[in-house]
Amino acid sequence: MPEWLIMTLVMAGTCAVVVTGAVLNSRRLGEEDDPDETPDVLDYMIMMIGVVYAIVLGLAIAGVWEARSTAQDGVRTEAQALHEVAERASVYPGPVRDRIRDDVDAYVDHVVHTEWKVMIDKGELTDRGTELLTTLRHDVTRAAPHSDLQSQAYQPMVDQVAAVDDARGARQQSAGPTMPPLVWFGLVLGAALVIGLVFTLQIRRSPRELMLAVMFTALIVFLLFLVWDFDEPFGRSVGDSTTAFTDLFPSTRGGS
Repeated sequence: MPEWLIMTLVMAGTCAVVVTGAVLNSRRLGEEDDPDETPDVLDYMIMMIGVVYAIVLGLAIAGVWEARSTAQDGVRTEAQALHEVAERASVYPGPVRDRIRDDVDAYVDHVVHTEWKVMIDKGELTDRGTELLTTLRHDVTRAAPHSDLQSQAYQPMVDQVAAVDDARGARQQSAGPTMPPLVWFGLVLGAALVIGLVFTLQIRRSPRELMLAVMFTALIVFLLFLVWDFDEPFGRSVGDSTTAFTDLFPSTRGGS
């Protein structure tokens, strides 16, 4: 199911619950109830709680966004290092060059079409990906230079393979949700509390006030959806974050 559809359904369902609760609450209280009876000190407490929750929610969005940006930077580093290895191998004889490039293509193809889905679903990498990287490292290391041009390319190729290994390790550490379950519990509970406090202020007397409450609820749901969406550093589908690989290796766009 597309993420935008999930957001729309959740937002519509939450707003429907808020409207239903407002209507039922208004009928229960009746026309004799006076909204002006709300104590002033309660207004200040509700505003303080709202401000605190807004700060916490903002920090949560900033945290998951930073984690996602860091993970994406690591993916770009990994893809660029592999591209450099493939390009620098051009100074070697045909058999050596083709073997190194085949190793790079095999690794990239596995990462994009197999490992990425495992990483999203299970939060871990595959043993096959590790084997393919080991093969690439072995073939690059064995590509002994026989000319000055090859000597100039050899050490950078070895360094780039080491950069791939380092970026792969960082990708493994970044796999999986960023937010702990306890933080999610606090965010959801806080959202319910803040929305519930809207009714404590007795915003239920006119369609305009009810619309304001619905818009406020929709905003809270949207912000929580942003946190949920960014909570997966590598996205929730393969195409979200493999662009760095598919841009540098167009052959991987053809499917598994």
